[in-house]
Amino acid sequence: MIPIARPDIGPEEIAAVTDVLSSGMIAQGKRVAELESRWAEFCGVKHAVAFSNGTTALMSIFEGLGLGPGDEVITVSHTFAATANAILYTGATPVFIDIEPDTYLIDAARIEAAITPRTRAIVPVHLFGLVADMEMIGAIADRHGLAVVEDACQAHGATYRGRKAGSFGHGAFSLYATKNMTTGEGGLATTNDDRLADWLRLYRNQGMRTRYAFEILGFNYRMTDINAALGLVQLAKLERNTERRRALASAYDEAFADLPLTVPVTPPGRTHVYHQYTIDVGPERDAILAELREAGVGADVYYPLPVHRQAYIMERGLHADLPVTDAAAGRTIALPMHPGLAPDEQATVIAAVREIVARHAATSTSPVAAVESVAR
Repeated sequence: MIPIARPDIGPEEIAAVTDVLSSGMIAQGKRVAELESRWAEFCGVKHAVAFSNGTTALMSIFEGLGLGPGDEVITVSHTFAATANAILYTGATPVFIDIEPDTYLIDAARIEAAITPRTRAIVPVHLFGLVADMEMIGAIADRHGLAVVEDACQAHGATYRGRKAGSFGHGAFSLYATKNMTTGEGGLATTNDDRLADWLRLYRNQGMRTRYAFEILGFNYRMTDINAALGLVQLAKLERNTERRRALASAYDEAFADLPLTVPVTPPGRTHVYHQYTIDVGPERDAILAELREAGVGADVYYPLPVHRQAYIMERGLHADLPVTDAAAGRTIALPMHPGLAPDEQATVIAAVREIVARHAATSTSPVAAVESVAR
């Protein structure tokens, strides 16, 4: 089976981790500090704070902003559940709005209609490696005095008009094993807010600035130097690996140009880092997916059951009418996308997609027409 993702781990990562293990200083230390400094510089922000994972980074940002019961946060349902879970963690309520049919990102034109006196923040998700419309989102946030928290967990190095993901508001990144760069498990929060950065460093360290002096209620959300050593090597590889992802995406685009499916779009002024390469294959998606897997292609669906349709969300009465989100959940497939995808492996994927999609084409509705009709 050709895997949908494969970490790019080599002798450099092994040597970096071995060096930390040999030092005997393996908890949060100088390598964590170095990773934070380099990530802040990479993103173009004042502060980066390392966490045990992307979820705790996002949870901690929301807690640091003072969100609580009665507050509302506007976000999307077409995302991993951690986006909503991190909001619920504070006692605040996620308010789901629909996505754009071509980018699968938050439809910024729908945001203002969802704002109420209880709204405290907007959380765009830079899904699959593409940054949301941060110009419109930032303008709306400024007009209404709202915080912007970027769920950039899939968008390492993606840009909007020359600015990197995580630099528009407060950002959260995941460094999970399959992300564009990894520490095995880990996360990073970015911000230009000095107060928030200081609070985040306390909060992730049991509320301590100095040992046994607890200034605030905090928890252990620290990253280890083992993880950070791995992350530093991964960061050095990130731009090279991003270019490889873009080359793979370009090859897919060209190979699928004549098929009745839609490929990822990159609006003007943005760069895509292709955490996932997601195609809309129409209402025959499930049958196509099963046949791709039978052909040895490790394709998958992100995300088959949107967050607003998860049982624990519906039990909380958080209902939403999101037809474009539902369409995306029922029609899209993610194909293998990682820097180590060999030419013969991609050729196998392309051949399988072409044969299987073409065979289903006679009974399939045009993906673009169907999704656009839903959007209207």
